Amino acid sequence: MNERTDPQTGRPPRTPRSRHPARALFWRLFAINGLVFTVGTFVLALSPATVSSPVLLTEIPVLTVGLALIITANALLIRKSLAPLGALTTLMRRVDLLRAGDRLTDSGNGDLAQVIGTFNEMLERLEAERSASSAYALAAQEGERRRIARELHDEIGQSLTVALLALKRVVDRAPEELREELCSAQETVRGSLDEVRQVARRLRPGVLEDLGLHSALSALSSDFSQASGIPITREVDTGLPALSGEVELVLYRIAQEGLTNVARHSHARHVELSLTQDKGQLTLRIADDGRGGVHKEGAGIRGMRERALLIGARLTVDSPPGGGTDVRLVVPPHAVKES
Repeated sequence: MNERTDPQTGRPPRTPRSRHPARALFWRLFAINGLVFTVGTFVLALSPATVSSPVLLTEIPVLTVGLALIITANALLIRKSLAPLGALTTLMRRVDLLRAGDRLTDSGNGDLAQVIGTFNEMLERLEAERSASSAYALAAQEGERRRIARELHDEIGQSLTVALLALKRVVDRAPEELREELCSAQETVRGSLDEVRQVARRLRPGVLEDLGLHSALSALSSDFSQASGIPITREVDTGLPALSGEVELVLYRIAQEGLTNVARHSHARHVELSLTQDKGQLTLRIADDGRGGVHKEGAGIRGMRERALLIGARLTVDSPPGGGTDVRLVVPPHAVKES
C-alpha cells in the first residue's frame, strides 16, 4: 500500500499535534491534575478555614482531610481515564492470530480510542498477512502431496504391480516345495501395494475431486473404521449447496485430521462425523467418547485452525477430561455463498 505524501515536500504528512496519542494522553493527565488542584484551591479559598504560620494542631486535621480528598479525586479521575489500557493489556496477552476477530471495542475515550483503534488495525493487518502466508504454505503443501501421491501411484505402485505379476508367473512354474514361500512373498507384495495405494489416497483425495465431498467423507469414514476398528456414525446432509474446491478441501482435511487424532490419542469406543447446514452456515462436527482432556493444542489442531482461517471459518475444540472431544468447524454463510 502506498503512503500518502505531501505534494510540496514529497514526504508523508506530519501527524497533527492534537492527534498524537502520547501527547494527547499527557495533556489529558495534565488537565485532570490541574483541574483537581484548581478546584481544591478554589474551595480552600472560599471556605472559612484558615492556615496559620506556624500551623496549629487544630488545623492539621482540616489540611489532612483536604489533601486526602484531592488525592482521592485525582486517583479516581486518572483511573477512569486510563481504564481502557487495562483491557488493552489483557487483549495483548490473550491475542492469538489463529483465533481471528478478537478485538477491543472503542470505549469512547477520545485519546485512548486512537491507541485502541491503531492496535485493532495492527491485528487486522497481522491476521491478513498470516492468512495469506498460511494459504501459500498450504497450497504448496497440497501441491507436494499431489506430487508424492502421483509418484507413489505411477512409479512405486506400478513397480509393485510388475513384481506381483512376475511372482504369479514364478509361482505357477515353481516346484511344489517352493510354492508356499513364494505365495507368502506374493501376499507380502500385494499387502505393500495396498498400503501404497492407501497412502496415495490419503495424500491426494481422488474421490473428492472425482465424486465430491459427500462420497469423499463416506470413503474417509469407511477407511477410518476399517483401519482403527472404531465404529463411526456418519451424517451428511444431502442438500448441501455447491461449494468451491477450496472449501471442500478444507472440510475434508479437517475431518481427516480430526479422525486421525481420534485414532491416535482418544481411546474412543465410538465416533460421530456430521456435516449439516442451518440458516446458510455449514457445521462440520467430529465427536468421540474418549478420554478427552486436550489442554495443549498440538500441530494437528493448529493446522486445522490455519485451514479454517483460509475460508473465514471458526474452529472450536471442547475436550473436558473424561468427556470425549468435540471438534466443530462452522463455515459462515458468506463463505458458503462466495463458493
